[in-house]
Amino acid sequence: MTVDDLNEVMEIENQSFSIPWSRDAFLNELEHNHLSTYLVAADGENLAGYCGVWLVVDEAHITNVAVLPDYRGRGLGEGLMRKIMDIAIEFGARVMTLEVRVSNMPAQHLYRKLGFKDGGIRKRYYSDNQEDALVMWVNL
Repeated sequence: MTVDDLNEVMEIENQSFSIPWSRDAFLNELEHNHLSTYLVAADGENLAGYCGVWLVVDEAHITNVAVLPDYRGRGLGEGLMRKIMDIAIEFGARVMTLEVRVSNMPAQHLYRKLGFKDGGIRKRYYSDNQEDALVMWVNL
């Protein structure tokens, strides 16, 4: 992901999340957070999805994974996750974690397919509706 991708990333973000990140948040990730890595998935000239990770010592934390609604179910999210897992391993990460809404069963299914296991619950994690987050972990 580059700064030039941000208009399309924001479209993906706004169509994917009830509490979307701001453009400034992504800009900060790209320009100032030396721990972050972001990938995009394209369909020709158009972006269809993205994935981000923070790499901290031997741990990787997924920040966001999002795919435009019209592209869901085609393996883009899985492809992005597999590539970001490979990158994390290259940078020396031994484990990866993420939070996912307890109601987001499609995402949980994908993460379990990739080897993630349930690790715990973060109560009232999401500020829009106070929904709990399921914390998931995988050994890389």
